[in-house]
Amino acid sequence: MSLKVDIRKLEIFNRICRQGSIQVADSLSQMSGMNAEIEMAKINFLHIDDVKKHIGNRNAVGIHIELTESPYGYVLFILDPRDSKRLAQSMIPGDPDTNSSGFTSMEKSAIQEIGNIMTSSYIDGWANVLNTTVNMTTPTFTYGSTGKIVTKMGGLPDKEMVFVLDSEITTNDTDLDLTVYTFPQLDSLVELVRRIDVDTTV
Repeated sequence: MSLKVDIRKLEIFNRICRQGSIQVADSLSQMSGMNAEIEMAKINFLHIDDVKKHIGNRNAVGIHIELTESPYGYVLFILDPRDSKRLAQSMIPGDPDTNSSGFTSMEKSAIQEIGNIMTSSYIDGWANVLNTTVNMTTPTFTYGSTGKIVTKMGGLPDKEMVFVLDSEITTNDTDLDLTVYTFPQLDSLVELVRRIDVDTTV
């Protein structure tokens, strides 16, 4: 299948990621009562070999899902552990447990809920731009090295190109560095983009 797309539709790929991220911040604000805003960094379209270097090998929090409808593929959220811990603690009543290493069971539950909100919001943003529905699996939480996180996802998918979005979510209490790796099936994604009426949408 040809992956050619009307050049006027190239901005749609940026809007897909941008809208997904905006909905993440909006949903976090509604869930936590905090004013969450997202600062967008450049959206990159990287070759899988460059993605391996970008992910690196560091300690992180990972949340991944599988898309069970077009454009299929996987979405992987990588978060900084310290930022994640502070955000989780801000959602737990009482004094924060600042002495423990790793995550307490309550913090894990809070991050799991944050992950549920972020992944569903991100994919809802995609679906809104593409004018479709996109179902997904339940998000999976992993804490450890990025190598462990990728292994838990089942390894890097056999894709040549990947969307990589670096952004920062700012709340009243903390900043959260968030990197989103999206591994769509390109032929399915291109087919969805082709269906969009460029004269009425872009």
